[in-house]
Amino acid sequence: MLRRLDMLRPYLTAAVVIGYHRTGAAPAEVGGWPAISLGRTVDSKLGHRAWSVLRARLLLRRLQLHMVGATVVIARQLEMLVLARSAREQHAPDAVLAYECLDIHRLMVVRSPIGFALRWLERRLLLATDLLIVSSTAFVREHLAVVHGQRLPPICLVENKVLRSDLTSLPTRSLKPTGPPWRIGLFGVLRCRRSLDLLAALVRQLPGKVVVDLRGRPSYAAIPDFDSIVATTPGLRFLGAYDRRKDLAAIYGAVHFVWSIDFFEADGNSRWLLPNRLYEGGYHGVVPIALAAVETGRWLATQGAGMLLAEPLAVDLLRHFSELRPDAYAEAAAQVARVERSAWLDEGQDGERLAAALCIRRPKQHAAASTAPVTHRSR
Repeated sequence: MLRRLDMLRPYLTAAVVIGYHRTGAAPAEVGGWPAISLGRTVDSKLGHRAWSVLRARLLLRRLQLHMVGATVVIARQLEMLVLARSAREQHAPDAVLAYECLDIHRLMVVRSPIGFALRWLERRLLLATDLLIVSSTAFVREHLAVVHGQRLPPICLVENKVLRSDLTSLPTRSLKPTGPPWRIGLFGVLRCRRSLDLLAALVRQLPGKVVVDLRGRPSYAAIPDFDSIVATTPGLRFLGAYDRRKDLAAIYGAVHFVWSIDFFEADGNSRWLLPNRLYEGGYHGVVPIALAAVETGRWLATQGAGMLLAEPLAVDLLRHFSELRPDAYAEAAAQVARVERSAWLDEGQDGERLAAALCIRRPKQHAAASTAPVTHRSR
């Protein structure tokens, strides 16, 4: 949510963040904007989230003070669109309603009663939506257009590029020593069990030749034995959380490759997404590792960069790193460096395009403030 607020900050005179939080006390502000909590949710507990949304829907009248006069309402994820649509109808009927589809939940694609019900709900909500925001065209091509056909609202693609406003300095070209050992970075929300197992097996098979740095927030709901895997695997290191605004240059400057593969929802979302670490790594001159047959691999192929692998992945991964020589790595890094910087970095152009799609104009100095609430679920 903070990224989207930062992207739109030049175009907002006021904003309110409305949503759920997962840990600790509810935040009083997000990015300098006031935040209104709808309660606490639990990671990976869909039933709890559904109940939270139903409960919040009964209490929407308390949002009137924060939403009257709003010009834009952005809902991130389907459950927040349920609330945003109702709140818009009650308190800001003239506001633009935008739905930001961050990912496609696995239940959205299953052929079961709950899958059919969720797709019906998605269709109904999209009919009342003025703008659909996606980070990957595959979400539209492989799911939204297939399920809903021509009944989609206008679409705005906003990739997960690095924001120029997040960077405290420009990246310096790599000062890391040439491998081996080759250092792979896996950063972000650490929830993909198969990725962790593949990387653990790789460092065991190539001791001293490959090491893996893990940074971010482990999901113990997805990988309950995360700590024990790291503790019993020499060459696999968990280095804690990081601050996206301060630490990107340091953490990417320490690795040769960034792991850009995900199997958390292997039958759908994982094949379609374009992850943050793809852009962060590429911008900092790190070679992305991706599966050739998924959207990340196709995106890299169009850029002429990246280590693109095929199934059986464990075999191909071991072969690539067993045979990797310094000159081959140097060429792979050079390919990343030749990619246009705008492919990795948003220097304001994407924010301008999104603001235009949302019908938000850059405010004049001393203009009267208008409220642009943003509904979200903390992630």
